[in-house]
Amino acid sequence: MVRDGPIADRLILRRWREEDRAPFAIMNADPGVMEYFQSEMTREQSDALVDRIEAHFEAHGLGLFALERKRDGAFLGFTGFASGPKGTPVGEDIEIGWRIAHAYWRQGYAFEAARACMDWFWKASDRQRVVSYTADQNKPSQALMRKLGLNHRPDLDFDHPSIPKNCPVCHQTVFVLKRDD
Repeated sequence: MVRDGPIADRLILRRWREEDRAPFAIMNADPGVMEYFQSEMTREQSDALVDRIEAHFEAHGLGLFALERKRDGAFLGFTGFASGPKGTPVGEDIEIGWRIAHAYWRQGYAFEAARACMDWFWKASDRQRVVSYTADQNKPSQALMRKLGLNHRPDLDFDHPSIPKNCPVCHQTVFVLKRDD
């Protein structure tokens, strides 16, 4: 599926490069970017995430695309797909997700990249639905999910299995878009 990736006006959505690791680590250490996650990431944790993302591409033919701004080559973050967490109501689904460096927020990049990914996904996959989920408190991401046409499905909300139950971001709000919606 990755041969011909998503196309966006202002962005290049591509596989990861070695030079993406440093700006990605800076982004993952930013408390603002990581507000709705369990914690910020160390460089080692960030690099391990890049390795997992690339392994997901190899295993499944899709993954979280690195975002590069066309006009200057700036690394903005990622948008794309991951497998749902095992043992949850979305464990068999493909999730669309994003993470953008703070300097690039509120410029429409997350929507543009996610829209391109969704268009690509429906053409490149025979899956019948895509999901997205985030911590209950993450209203900005939930607004983007709605803007993309996903609908909240309270019956699928879950506690994330890799986050301790006493952590404020443990409970996840799930949104779904079906192919025929």
